[in-house]
Parts: sequence; C-alpha cells; structure tokens
Amino acid sequence: MLTEKLQDAARPLIIGEVGQNHDGSLGLAHAYIDALADAGADAIKFQTHIADEESTLDDRFRVKFSYQDDTRYAYWRRMEFTAPQWQELKAHADDRGIGFLSTPFSVAAVELLDRIGVAAWKVGSGDTMPGRMLDAILATGKPLIVSSGMSGWSEMDGIASRLTAAGAGFALLQCTSKYPTPLGDVGLNVLDEMRARYGCRVGLSDHSGSLSPALAAVARGYSLIEVHATFDRRMFGPDVPASLTVEEIARLAGFARDVAVMDAAPVDKDAMAAELGQQKKLFGRSLAPRRDLPAGHVLCAGDLTLKKPGNGIAGSEQDRVIGRRLKQDVAMNRLLKREDFE
Repeated sequence: MLTEKLQDAARPLIIGEVGQNHDGSLGLAHAYIDALADAGADAIKFQTHIADEESTLDDRFRVKFSYQDDTRYAYWRRMEFTAPQWQELKAHADDRGIGFLSTPFSVAAVELLDRIGVAAWKVGSGDTMPGRMLDAILATGKPLIVSSGMSGWSEMDGIASRLTAAGAGFALLQCTSKYPTPLGDVGLNVLDEMRARYGCRVGLSDHSGSLSPALAAVARGYSLIEVHATFDRRMFGPDVPASLTVEEIARLAGFARDVAVMDAAPVDKDAMAAELGQQKKLFGRSLAPRRDLPAGHVLCAGDLTLKKPGNGIAGSEQDRVIGRRLKQDVAMNRLLKREDFE
C-alpha cells in the first residue's frame, strides 16, 4: 500500500515524522502511531539510531537542549529501541493501516529495518553521499525517499544519477535543514526545477512548524509531504519547534485528499452549464413591471425592470416589449407573460 502511494503521483502521501518527539518512550512512540492513523496520515516515520554504530563522544549537540544527556552519544543511546521493540512498532502500524517508515543512521540500522520488513527507505539530508549505508539500502531493491536539505544542485545531480544507475525507484524532497525553517527559506520555487530536472516524484519535507508550506505545496501539485509531528508544542524535544500538531496534520491530510479528488475530476465548462440549465433559470431574471399596471397601458422603458426567476421573458427582449399594449391588469409582484399583451 505504501509503495503504491509512493509510485502514484496522483495519490497524496502524507508522512508524519515522529523523529525524536517520543523522547525515548516506547509508549509514546506507540501513541503517535494511533494518533497519526486517526489523523489520516498515510505513513508514520521514525528514526532508527544505534549509538555505537553511528556516533562517538566527539558528536556535538546542534543545540544543547537535554537536561539528562551529557553528550549527544548518550542522547542517541536513550533514543534507541531494541529490534523486538521496532518489530512491535511496525506491527502496530500495520494493524492501524498506516505505512511504517524509519530513517536509518547506520548500516546496522538498515539491516534491522530490512529484517522487520520496511516497504521503503527514507534517507535523511545528511546521508545522501555515496557510502556503505547507501549501498546497503540500494542492495535491498526497495524504493527510496531522499531529502535534499543540505545539498546543492551539483550534489543532487550526483544523487539522482547514482539512484538511476542502480535502477532504484526514488522520490526527492525539497527541504531546508534549519529547525525551525523560516518561511522565506522553505524553497517552494525549487519543486518545479527539481521535477523538471530529474523526472521523478518530488515533494516537500518541511521543518517550519507552520502548516502553510505543506498546504501551498499540495495546492501546487506536490502531494508527497513530510512534516514533523507533535502532540503539543509545549512538549519537550529538539524537533518540537519544527513540528506540526497532530490536529494540523489531520487538516493537511484532509486537504490533500480533497485536492486529489478535484484534480481527478476535470470539469467540462459547457457540459456543466447545460447540466445547470434549470438552476440558471431559477437564479436568473426576467422582465417585470416596476409598479401595478392597468389593462390598456402601453409599455415604455420606465415601466420595466428585471426580477427573479429567469423563466419569463428575457431582458434581451425588452425592445420588442416596449410599445405593446396590455390586455389585462399586471401586478408589480409578478413577471410579465406573453399572454399579458394584446
């Protein structure tokens, strides 16, 4: 199901990225699965960190935020789940009918996620260069979603060429690796260039903490969207300021589905006008007297106005009516009829 949505650009694919917002709590991670499934997201994405495989004591915090972790290495240790726990999370997502993704940050993480049966790979902006981890991902033959938050065009050309040469199915995401991203740095203009340049599905991975960029991207025809998810902006964690609330993601998912319905049903303007012909008469206007007129009165332009509905004598016939003599009284609160004239 997830791979089908990824391959079909006409179908929205809204990904709720939990990232570090579970703060190492397995229970909270499971709670996000339920919440995002209820919100209508198509997939939930985690990050699979194995501290001994990806980090060292030289690893520095981008922003020092933790009250309990002296080093970034210690933080990654606290963020780890065991292989059985990852399997439980995947099974929970399957039960709820929401796609399961997790970004690997080491070869060992790739191997773990492959064993539990992820359907596709999300490659983070910091891991787009050739290396053992990308080789391991490509060896699985599964499709990739690749973020480009720290890559210029030259590097993006290399990424796309490498993936194409490997015969991989892939999609590319425009993003800016600032947390949160100022709206002026989101880069919606890059989407068109990226799609024209690489001929693949293109979307937006947004870290602004605002709903506006994702809605704008969907409205422009880019319905592959990844946004960070939080239960509340008062929660703890480095990703929270760059996140949308679950309620906002529900609005995004609903909006994307609505746009897809409209895009799939182009309207023939003439056919629609014909279908609404009777309604047009109801809302239209016809010739009517401005005041009560007696039998024998000869109509002049000042006697006439246009009133609803539009199933009487059309306003375009006014010149033919002027000068005609009434053969019966006509009240101002009714339309003129042809039988009113001598």
